[in-house]
Amino acid sequence: MKHLVLDKKLILEFQNNVDPYLMIDHAEKVIPGKMSEGYKILDKNDWYFKAHWKNDPNLPGMLQIEALLQMSSLAILTLPGNKKKFLYLTSASKLKFIKKITPEYKKFYLKTKVKSFKRGLAFMTGEGFLNNYLACSAEFCLVLPDDLKKFKMEK
Repeated sequence: MKHLVLDKKLILEFQNNVDPYLMIDHAEKVIPGKMSEGYKILDKNDWYFKAHWKNDPNLPGMLQIEALLQMSSLAILTLPGNKKKFLYLTSASKLKFIKKITPEYKKFYLKTKVKSFKRGLAFMTGEGFLNNYLACSAEFCLVLPDDLKKFKMEK
């Protein structure tokens, strides 16, 4: 199956997050409707390392999840007709934060999979890695409101 490779410029063609809230830098492998993998470059000068915490900088847990969400969104937004549409988080579960993410690691690698995508609801899983060691994981649901409208029940 053919896959896409997206640098930061191409990522911005598909999704709506921009700096400083863009939490992904490169997608090495995107199979529309199936999965996406890539990474966030970790730099000690990034705003979140400066803010969280002064003497112990690390990537906050919710930004780890946001990185997973943004990477996973590429698997949906690269499907025909979905470019630049909005996806919203509706639920997250089984959140695990295993390893502290600090700028010394240089790259936060992200692997995400689409468990199912039907009628505008995407059930996803994601894992974040540092040097091939699991750092975090989550399961979550994203909603594509434009698809939901197609299935709206009349009163």
